[in-house]
Amino acid sequence: MTTIGILEWFRLGEYQRVEQVLKDLKTLGVTHLRTGVSWADCHTASGQEWYAWLLPRLAQEVDILPCFLYTPPSLGIVPRTAAPPREAKAYADFIDEMITRFGDYFEWIELWNEPNNISEWDWTLDAEWEIFSEMIGRAAYWAQYRGKKTLLGGMSPVDPNWLKLMGDRGLLTYINAIGIHGFPGNWEYAWEGWNKNIAKVQAVLDQYKSQAKIWITETGFSTWQHDEHRQLGEFVNALNAPVERFYWYGAHDLNPDFPTIDGFHTDEREYHFGLKRTDDSPKLLYRLWASGGLPAVRDIAQMEPQKSGVAVVGINTAEALVRTLPLQQNHPHTQQRQTSYPLAVGDSKQQPVLITGGAGFIGTNLAQRLLSLGQPVRVLDNLCRPGVEQNLRWLKSQYGDLLQIEIADIRDRFSLRQALKDTSFVFHFAAQVAVTTSVNNPINDFEINALGTINLLEEIRRLTIPLPLIFTSTNKVYGTLPDIQLQLNCSRYQPQKIKTGINEDQPLDFHSPYGCSKGAADQYVLDYARTFNLPAVVFRMSCIYGSHQFGTEDQGWVAHFLIQTIKEQKIILYGDGRQVRDILFIDDLINAFLLAQKNIYKLSGQAFNIGGGQENTTSLVEFIELIGKIHGKKPSVDFDNWRPGDQRYYVSDSSKFQAATSWRPQINIHQGIQNLYQWLLEKEHTNKTLPRLSPSYSKIKKWRQ
Repeated sequence: MTTIGILEWFRLGEYQRVEQVLKDLKTLGVTHLRTGVSWADCHTASGQEWYAWLLPRLAQEVDILPCFLYTPPSLGIVPRTAAPPREAKAYADFIDEMITRFGDYFEWIELWNEPNNISEWDWTLDAEWEIFSEMIGRAAYWAQYRGKKTLLGGMSPVDPNWLKLMGDRGLLTYINAIGIHGFPGNWEYAWEGWNKNIAKVQAVLDQYKSQAKIWITETGFSTWQHDEHRQLGEFVNALNAPVERFYWYGAHDLNPDFPTIDGFHTDEREYHFGLKRTDDSPKLLYRLWASGGLPAVRDIAQMEPQKSGVAVVGINTAEALVRTLPLQQNHPHTQQRQTSYPLAVGDSKQQPVLITGGAGFIGTNLAQRLLSLGQPVRVLDNLCRPGVEQNLRWLKSQYGDLLQIEIADIRDRFSLRQALKDTSFVFHFAAQVAVTTSVNNPINDFEINALGTINLLEEIRRLTIPLPLIFTSTNKVYGTLPDIQLQLNCSRYQPQKIKTGINEDQPLDFHSPYGCSKGAADQYVLDYARTFNLPAVVFRMSCIYGSHQFGTEDQGWVAHFLIQTIKEQKIILYGDGRQVRDILFIDDLINAFLLAQKNIYKLSGQAFNIGGGQENTTSLVEFIELIGKIHGKKPSVDFDNWRPGDQRYYVSDSSKFQAATSWRPQINIHQGIQNLYQWLLEKEHTNKTLPRLSPSYSKIKKWRQ
């Protein structure tokens, strides 16, 4: 069984980050850590103090592999840490000192790092690695004499000829393991795979009759282009390599305020190799590994992007769709259709519908509805939200090859370009969805919501005929609604003048970074419809709830309240709890989507407020009472301060969309909450018995369009 280790370098004084890394390793079940010990730093008082704390602290938690490297500038041929020392024996003396002081904390010693990488060992100052061979030979001999096992610093790139040179000089006699490095997809432009590279190294070891093991001492994948699924895939490839141990680089992304060994942001890839970002948020690999172990990692890694062909031959898919959509006399694409394609051929259902964010709550429900009708669906999702991989597995198990999967990020335009290929319609749901997260990291929020939407719009615009698009915006584009006068009516806020809710004439007033990013995307979609004739509709949605919703405190509060209740955990109400929302059951929203899709050219260029309306309103404290009746026990509640941008009252006036399509919500709040509660109970595999519904709540109308 392969032993998995993590590689992490620490700067002097990073006490807090060391503790965080150890905590993360414990979460993942990793017990091996490779880290650097700078010879140069050990020549300073602060460096000696640091390593006197670091090595014993690490050894309390993990099996450490110290890599000893970096020449003190005062001892080098030239004053640089990558320079060879003037005295080869000086490095062996340093190793002897480290074993004396810290030998109880490690079994193995790694001798230098990437000696064929000029940034780590300046071989222009050491022709044919003569100084290196003598230096490492002395150190390896003495380390073995002192009872330590020796690892030759990992080659990067893997170079059998360099290793032969070490063999010719007798160095391999004193080496117990050979390190190799590889970064496929980042720097390895002619990568042949782990098996071939390991075989080349083994052939050299066999030639010199060396019994040394081969370890992968450094491998990883940079997510600088947001490709976290590829990072996960390269991890599994390393896990499958024929070695007994590998070290994955690294635990955390590099601090962007500091330079790397090659300089300050000279290569942006170097800053994004971590399992976690610098704000401690987990990437896909860490999240899956922590929650489901290596089986979960392997499972998602096997979900390779699927490339589909064109079902209607001879024309692009957008043109095929234009042939089959209902005529709308005033839309320019209709006129092009009438003049160019007098006969409708093919079936638009033969091309997949693309759903960005399709593994999320709303995307999963829409995908399920379309797939159940025989419509192929292509889901594009980066799986960043905990639990959504369960949705994806469920859809795949139910609908097989009718579902196509692209695990990618909307910030990557080229992934979007691939995902749009041969599709017939786009539902754009992918987003950063939490106000609190946007406040903590506004740039990330902007890049996903605003820039990601622009990426999608541009990739649609570059098509011969732009694909139709439905975009989900938010009621947060209206801000806190300060112009609406409210009065407190017992358990809820009530507007003094508004009777039917908020309509689309309400002035936009972006509030919070989330409101700004979604509002910007909202306006860009409408303007692309106006400026570039892109058939597009915007839904400004209120609170949506239903099955497949993994609600959290930051987003999806309806499901979150129910989940907390089922788990008998406390619910936090921010503000006074009397803020009012209209909530809409997911099935009703899907009906609205399909009607908008059917009438896309008639509705193009317009925004619609979509929600449960006056008939389906609740305040938070009223909702707590409703949960108590359904659950049989009122949940425990605490109160906290108001959140930025929170609206005390928001109820959708959906009359504009109702007039255009005859849509109306069909599932009332009590039945919808009961349905979600039932689904959550079944998901948790509990044996709770549901109370019987009263006759007034038990009837669900079936919607047909």
